[in-house]
Amino acid sequence: MSDGIMSKAATMEIPISSNGDTGSLPEDDGLEQDLQQVMVSGPNLNETSIVSGGYGGTAEGIIPTSAIKGSGLHQPHPSPAVGGEEVVRGIAVEKFDIVKKWGINTYKCTKQLISERFGRGSRTVDLELETQIELLRETKRKYECVLQLARALTNHFYSLVQTQHALGDAFADLSQKSPELQEEFGYNAETQKLLCKNGETLLGAVNFFVSSINTLVNKTMEDTLMTVKQYETARLEYDAYRTDLEELSMGPRDASTLCRLDAAQSQFQSHKDKYEKLRADVAIKLKFLEENKIKVMHKQLLLFHNAISAYFAGNQQQLEQTLKQFNIKLKTPGAEKPSWLEEQ
Repeated sequence: MSDGIMSKAATMEIPISSNGDTGSLPEDDGLEQDLQQVMVSGPNLNETSIVSGGYGGTAEGIIPTSAIKGSGLHQPHPSPAVGGEEVVRGIAVEKFDIVKKWGINTYKCTKQLISERFGRGSRTVDLELETQIELLRETKRKYECVLQLARALTNHFYSLVQTQHALGDAFADLSQKSPELQEEFGYNAETQKLLCKNGETLLGAVNFFVSSINTLVNKTMEDTLMTVKQYETARLEYDAYRTDLEELSMGPRDASTLCRLDAAQSQFQSHKDKYEKLRADVAIKLKFLEENKIKVMHKQLLLFHNAISAYFAGNQQQLEQTLKQFNIKLKTPGAEKPSWLEEQ
């Protein structure tokens, strides 16, 4: 076998060893989840299309069934019954081939996955890329915690502003109905109304913060992690077909084996190309995600700090200036509820 088959650019093949103690098998849950992920990517057997490929396949290679039906209906003087049977038989054969290919592919991937988990195989590892992927997952978990806390702060503060609004109304009402305490109730009413107004302004800033972090975590980061999942699936397929090719290459070189070896080489190259493409896609997305994260968080953390500081310092002018600086607009005054984010 030539060295070209096993070249891995920036990757390396890492053998997985075992100490022989598989009594407790702490990874069973993870293995079960990975096996489920392998199995759920089943073939598409919709009668409106025939899909070439199987496990982890894309929309490429979809052949409309109508093309097959057409070839059967344009035969000279066909019998309607016979023509229909041929179409049905043709579809059944195609579907059987799809299921067969998917089954073989799933078997190879499952075998590779189990082999890796139980220390009887090897897997291709791009150490730098996988370190970045794990860092992204950890960052996402931490940002999700910040997002959860910021939402809790928003809900609590919303309740506070609602209470201040109601308290201000109560003071104002008592100011009109209690001549002996009119002044005292009056300036308390004004204070609560001012606090309520500033609270609405702060809510606008905090909601803008929450909205931006939510987009970063659940859209931008999640999009990158979807590509990572595709990359990890392609890696498993690549190693499965690499192992298959290695096993065949060590066998006898008779005519039958050589034919199977050629087919295995072709399949291996196809999965290698897919794996390398997705690896490059992940590297690019991780790079742009990091740049975008820094840009977004720099702006949002500055907003959050300035708004919180101005509110609790009682600096109404600075608080309003912070919202103008970040182009945050609130609902018109007099709304029934405290103002929430309207637009950037």
